[in-house]
Amino acid sequence: MATKTTATQPRLKALYDSKIVPELEKELGVANVNQVPKLTKIVVSSGVGKKKDDKHYHETVVNTVTKTTGQQPIDRLAKRSVATFKIRKGMGAPIGVMVTLRGAKMYEFLDRLVNVALPRVRDFHGVPEKSFDKSGNYNLGVKEQSIFAELSFEDTQVLHGLEVTFVIKNGSAEGSKLLLSKFGMPFERKGDK
Repeated sequence: MATKTTATQPRLKALYDSKIVPELEKELGVANVNQVPKLTKIVVSSGVGKKKDDKHYHETVVNTVTKTTGQQPIDRLAKRSVATFKIRKGMGAPIGVMVTLRGAKMYEFLDRLVNVALPRVRDFHGVPEKSFDKSGNYNLGVKEQSIFAELSFEDTQVLHGLEVTFVIKNGSAEGSKLLLSKFGMPFERKGDK
């Protein structure tokens, strides 16, 4: 007889359901629980920039994104032609890679980012508060992939950056900031510059 395994809920998802939703409902003064800001997906992307024709660099970026997110990224092609950068619309060489995380993988990546990766940043004073768009989504740029504990020394020989976008439903800049800070996102304080 096969034993039935139950999937455990990620720590931050359980925290969101049990503690953060009631707190946000009270602090934001919303009448309905469905109006509370909710993290729907995290998009992790990296561009290859001037090295778009270097296959080794592209493989390094794909390997980094795969190891940090636990999911295989897709290649992104150019949407429009830019003569200055010698890029043609839809040209064969990818100009970047991206991964969309949802559900358990999203919460696990957020947990690792906030509690393991960001504290490893040298001279860290918090993430900028001004990176919210008008819909309440938050964009975070990571200068070096070496802050992620999943990567070995060999994986960090070729340095590149990552862009992490937190897509938040029912968000405003204020509500989204409150949600992310309750997840443990270390925003910079006013006097820390």
